[in-house]
Amino acid sequence: MSTAHIIGLGKSGLAAARLLKHNGWHVTVSDRGTGDSLHHQQQLLAQDNIPVSLDHVFDPETTPNLDLLVISPGVPWDLPNLQHARSLGIETIGEMELAWRHLQTCPWLGITGTNGKTTTTALAAAIFQGAGLKAPACGNIGNAACELALTATQQDTPLDWVVAEMSSYQIESSSTLTPQIGIWTTFTPDHLNRHKTLDNYYRIKAKLLQSSDLQIFNGDDPYLRDHRDNWPNAHWTSIENDPSLSPFAAIDGDWVVVDGAKIVSIKALQMPGRHNQQNLLLAVAAARLAGIEPEAIAQAISQFRGVPHRLEVIGTWQDIRFINDSKATNYDAALVGLTSVRNPVILIAGGDPKDGDATTWLEAIQRQAAFVLLIGDAAESFAQMLDEVGYSDYKIVGTLEAAVDVSRELAQKYQAKTVLLSPACASFDQFPNFEVRGQVFRELCERFL
Repeated sequence: MSTAHIIGLGKSGLAAARLLKHNGWHVTVSDRGTGDSLHHQQQLLAQDNIPVSLDHVFDPETTPNLDLLVISPGVPWDLPNLQHARSLGIETIGEMELAWRHLQTCPWLGITGTNGKTTTTALAAAIFQGAGLKAPACGNIGNAACELALTATQQDTPLDWVVAEMSSYQIESSSTLTPQIGIWTTFTPDHLNRHKTLDNYYRIKAKLLQSSDLQIFNGDDPYLRDHRDNWPNAHWTSIENDPSLSPFAAIDGDWVVVDGAKIVSIKALQMPGRHNQQNLLLAVAAARLAGIEPEAIAQAISQFRGVPHRLEVIGTWQDIRFINDSKATNYDAALVGLTSVRNPVILIAGGDPKDGDATTWLEAIQRQAAFVLLIGDAAESFAQMLDEVGYSDYKIVGTLEAAVDVSRELAQKYQAKTVLLSPACASFDQFPNFEVRGQVFRELCERFL
């Protein structure tokens, strides 16, 4: 019997363990954490006779005869114990690669990018499914990829497409994954605490597109456009209809035009912001390359309501919109959020800080934010940044609950149009993930909406 070990007991680790067990492997799991959710998942796997060690750091020397090591996305690829495992000849892959090995008989649409990939993935999945295809979303959105693989195996129901949102972490740990279509949405500095340099981050993202049979790029992204010579056969999109790109997909008047044909009116898209028009072009371009007819694309777009935690309108109180943009975990994403909503804005920002250039975000705050409420570990450093640019209309409130409590009074005082949670930070200082942070914000707002 082949033996596998899973590192990381999140959604991905749980799915990978179950998939391997179903296929006859002897499986063990470890996680260095000890939280309640991990204990619950430990109990779930115990029902499948899969032993789980919590508060445990994997050591390849103490795990003899190991055939496969599978790591969850949150586990750094270059940890010394993983490097040692590879030096011992233990095959080491990520959960996404494991899913690919079980689902490669159907085509994949792989979507990556610093920002925009979740919305693009959700749009693409909605279009493919609206056309009658069995094409679930997975990865950073929807199910873990291995969960799809397990369900397809158990039910003996082949998929038409896999629509996968892939982070740099998942790409880095995938050795053979080869999508039929690859999309690159945007590229700006992010995750440099893990990837060290911008060039390395770019190289990892590029790996997915290099492996894809067909490539789609957002030509309005400055970095990607400046590197277009690297991608001579790519399909480019542009809401600016940049003639230097000869875009495959563009906007002409009110229409999304792909390969010269009008596909859908831009007015059918119910999400605000030019960035969402860019996401729409990418998703529609992929649908056309996959052979989906314009009528099906238009109908799916008209019914699409957006992505939770990304400029999600929670509701309106006294003509003030409360918007959840918890997925804005870096400065660039937060900039997009801030410039996409009605202003003046009461902005709630802060959390677990990331490296990056905050200059443009700070400039947008000066233009559009009436007041900023600061939360989490980043509050003090954000306050200092605001002081340095001469912006004094802020307050450190510490928690999301405190921020929501005072936001209504401030919105009335400053005649603000929007209260926006757009943190420009990760969530791990106060919440397990950005989804929980957004859900808490939603629940706090729903008390008075």
